Amino acid sequence: MVVILILSPSRLINYRLGFFFKIWFMDFIDEAKIIVNSGDGGKGCVSFRREKFIPRGGPDGGDGGNGGDVVFIAKTAKNTLLDFRYKRKFVAKNGENGRGKQQSGKAAQNFVIPVPIGTLIKDLDTGEILVDMVTPEQYFVVAKGGMGGRGNQHFATSTNRAPRYAQPGTPGEERNLLLELKLLADIGLIGLPNVGKSTIISRISAAHPKIADYPFTTLIPNLGVVKCDDHEPFVVADVPGLIEGAHKGAGLGIRFLKHVERTKILVHCLDIMGLKKPDFLYNFKLINNELEKFSPALAQRRQIMVINKMDLIKKEEFDPDLEKILQTLKMPVCKISAITGAGIKELKYTMVRMLDNKE
Repeated sequence: MVVILILSPSRLINYRLGFFFKIWFMDFIDEAKIIVNSGDGGKGCVSFRREKFIPRGGPDGGDGGNGGDVVFIAKTAKNTLLDFRYKRKFVAKNGENGRGKQQSGKAAQNFVIPVPIGTLIKDLDTGEILVDMVTPEQYFVVAKGGMGGRGNQHFATSTNRAPRYAQPGTPGEERNLLLELKLLADIGLIGLPNVGKSTIISRISAAHPKIADYPFTTLIPNLGVVKCDDHEPFVVADVPGLIEGAHKGAGLGIRFLKHVERTKILVHCLDIMGLKKPDFLYNFKLINNELEKFSPALAQRRQIMVINKMDLIKKEEFDPDLEKILQTLKMPVCKISAITGAGIKELKYTMVRMLDNKE
C-alpha cells in the first residue's frame, strides 16, 4: 500500500521548518544518561612447575592482570554531548588471566571518554555530583577496574607446598551516570525572544548566530569571544529567549537556564518598543522572577541593562518618566542599536569594567 501525503503550502513550510529545527537542535546535546563498566580483574593461575630433572618444581601460577578503568577527560575540541545520543554504554576491557611459569596476565588499557569542558558528572543512583570538568585535559576516574587475582605461587607455605587454589579477580564497577553540559562563559545575554541578543553577540564578537524575526530563532546557546582594546578576551553566551514560566519548562528556558549559572555577569536585553506604561520594566521583572525561581543565587548575579533597537525612535521620543526610573536602578544601563552599531563600543567597555569589578 502506498500512502501519499499532500500538504498545503503553509503546512509544507511549517513541516520543513520543523524538520530543519529538529536536525539543528539535535547537534547541540547538553544532557545524557549513560552506563559505564570498568573491567574485571583477571584470574590468578593454578599451575605447577614440571620440568625434566626437577622432581619438586612447586607452584608457579602467575597473577591476573588488572581490569581497565573508565575515565573522563575534558577536551576543548568537544562542545556538545552528541556522541552520547547514539552510544549509551561504555565498557572497559577485562584484565588477562595469569598463566603458568609465573607469567602474569596483561593489565587492560583504560577506557578514556572525552567530554566538553564544563561537563558535570552525577551518579544517577545517589544524585551525588562526582566531578565538574572545568579545566582542559582534566582527568577523572569514574569507575575503577577490578584487581587481578594472585596465582597459587603466592600461597605456598611450609605446611602446604602445593596449593591448588588461586584468587579470582575482583569485578569492575558499574555506574549509571548523568552528564550535564553547562557552558563556560564570563557573561550571559538574557531576555525575552526577539529582543536582539543574537544581533548583539554578532556585533561584539566574531560569532555568527542565526538571526531572524520570528520567536525562538536561537535554539541553542551561542558563544562569542569579545576583544576590547588591550583587555584580556572574554566569552559571552547568547542564551535562547526566556519566557514566563521558563523555570517550569515553558518555551526553551529550563533547558538553557543552567548555561548562565557559571557566568559572572548577566546582560539583560530589552526592546525599547516593549518599554511602555504603566509598568515600563514589566519584562525586566518577569525575567528576573524566572531567574529567582530557578536559582536564588543566579538572581543575585550582577547585571547590565541593555535597551536595544534605539534606532526605532528619535532621541526626543524617549519617555522622560522611563529615564527617571533608569537612573534609580543600581546597575549600568546601556542604550544601543545592534543594527546600526550605536552604543556597542560603550557596551563593551561597560562589560570590561564590570569584569574588572570597577562597577
